Amino acid sequence: MTSPQKIKGSAYEREVVKALTEAGIYAERAYGAGRPDDVGDISGIPNWILECKNHAKFALSQWLAEAERERQNAKAKFGAVIIKKRGKSAKESYVLLDFETFVKILKELNAKSPANSSGN
Repeated sequence: MTSPQKIKGSAYEREVVKALTEAGIYAERAYGAGRPDDVGDISGIPNWILECKNHAKFALSQWLAEAERERQNAKAKFGAVIIKKRGKSAKESYVLLDFETFVKILKELNAKSPANSSGN
């Protein structure tokens, strides 16, 4: 029998996939949570894994470490944790990144910036 926590988590993952899809981003649920080779909760986004959390109490360091393990398992460039805000839709969730990931994203965006491609 599935636990209430698992049901709640699965429902939130579906909400996140729906919100991303509505925003024009292809995403799908990844199955196999808890396996040694777990690759996150949401897949289908090139270079990314997403770990979804729907908990009353936050465990940010633990969740970032989990996302990092899953990012490595998936051989993805980036990983993030999507955290449910109490009483809010998935579109109003928090997105948690570690500083290193944030810097990698900024560098990648900066390298693609038109201002940088012109040599200025």
